[in-house]
Amino acid sequence: MTPRHLETGNTEILARTIADRTGCDLYRIEASDPYSGNYDDTVARNVREQDADARPGIAQPLPDIRGYGTLILASPIWNVRPPMIMSTFVDGLDVTGKSLLPVVTYAVSGLGSSPDVYRAAAPSAVIGPGLAVRGETVPDCGAQLNRWLSDAGIR
Repeated sequence: MTPRHLETGNTEILARTIADRTGCDLYRIEASDPYSGNYDDTVARNVREQDADARPGIAQPLPDIRGYGTLILASPIWNVRPPMIMSTFVDGLDVTGKSLLPVVTYAVSGLGSSPDVYRAAAPSAVIGPGLAVRGETVPDCGAQLNRWLSDAGIR
């Protein structure tokens, strides 16, 4: 598969669609050292970060999540798991007793190991049902998204 450049990424489109359907708040996780726009460079950095169990910095302050019972963690799947910055995000929050719902866009591996990654990073949270949407099908995933929202008890 040849990588293609997207003006707006599949994960962002999916997250915005979820927000539109549920009224939930959005928080965009951006690295303090931005990822390259070059696919091969990003893949190489991701491999280095995974091999080192790195925690890349987040550019903006973490959100105050005290008023939330459920967090939807939307990310791509890189090398069968969420990017390491997602571990930075979860590590930086007190998610005790909160429900964490993994939502991913992928090319090959579905949810990958995202439920296990979040279970290990947040043993005091409840890992709820995940949603995996193949990247190129995001614009047409309405029925799948509605089923997941219902199954997750969000609407």
